[in-house]
Amino acid sequence: MTYTTDTLATRSRHVTARIDPILLITTGILALTGIVMIYSATKGKLALAGEDPRYYLKRQLTFFVIALVVLVIVSLFDYRRWEQLATILYVGILLALLAVLSPIGSHALGSQRWFSLGPLQLQPSEFATLVLIIAIATYCARRPEGLEFRDLVRMVLMAAVPILLIIKQPDLGTAIVCSIILLVMLAVAGMPGRYLVLLVVGAIVLVVVALNLGLVKHYQIQRLTSFISPNSASQDVTYNVNEAKTAIAHGGIFGQGLFKGAQTNLAYVPEQQTDFIFSAVGEQLGFVGAGVLLLLYGILAWRILRTAQMAKDAFGRLLCSGVFALLMFSVFENVGMNMGIMPVAGIPLPFLSYGGSAMIGFMAAIGIVTSVHYRSSR
Repeated sequence: MTYTTDTLATRSRHVTARIDPILLITTGILALTGIVMIYSATKGKLALAGEDPRYYLKRQLTFFVIALVVLVIVSLFDYRRWEQLATILYVGILLALLAVLSPIGSHALGSQRWFSLGPLQLQPSEFATLVLIIAIATYCARRPEGLEFRDLVRMVLMAAVPILLIIKQPDLGTAIVCSIILLVMLAVAGMPGRYLVLLVVGAIVLVVVALNLGLVKHYQIQRLTSFISPNSASQDVTYNVNEAKTAIAHGGIFGQGLFKGAQTNLAYVPEQQTDFIFSAVGEQLGFVGAGVLLLLYGILAWRILRTAQMAKDAFGRLLCSGVFALLMFSVFENVGMNMGIMPVAGIPLPFLSYGGSAMIGFMAAIGIVTSVHYRSSR
């Protein structure tokens, strides 16, 4: 019996040594902070409307539990097997993106991005980013001799199909994230610099052509350009950003205090629990609280990059690089959007913004990194 106990204890220590507790604890703190912030941003307006003030709190807690289960499952799954499943996943996400544009998809606020599953909504584009990471990592890992121009063309076409379907919804924010993921992963994979410059120039040309042909709607153009010249944009476009900036400014150094602050409690920032949740952090916790939050994201980035360095193969390194691009660009864009220095692109703040698909997708991304870390540790 003593031998069995010692063996289990040894195995337990062995498993603990091969996971990254800093990565997982930081992720948990961010997610729990998000739950508190979502509750603080919604309880007032729900109470005034005579509804359950804990409605969003309960739902986000449910999403968090489901996402934790997904994180554990993905962490236990050998990341190298994703390479074998890449084609199936890619075809599957394309079918899902096509299906969401069909009559079985749900339409709301001028967009068609979700499947309604009873009280829950599933957004395929949130998972398309992960599938794209796996697909690009698989292609690059199978080219150990190096990448050439024809490889660039193939990967651009591979990424363009889901990106165009996402734009059709329309969801420009996620499409931009997919483009950034492609660029970062190509750089990590060793794509020659001249080809990367060519890719960026080509992307700029395509954007100009899309604008001139009217493929991008006028309100989308205004949202993307309003941060450059806010005075020339309509009030409908700049209202959310102005209210978010006011909320952050009211926070001062130490904030108004948790569950306090006029902008948040009186719901002056529309849909604050989603894209503008950072403004709730800024008003209630102030510069110090917002700084600590960004520090946590910095720790997250550090651990992901460390795992990428530890990876024993190109596939694991590329997976971690893609997850890094996904999470850090989302943070950069969302926080910048709240402060009025980046365009309003509808990108959620990882682990903080309300939403089940986003929470599950981001947790699955951390699960992939954890799987790479576990199988790369000695």
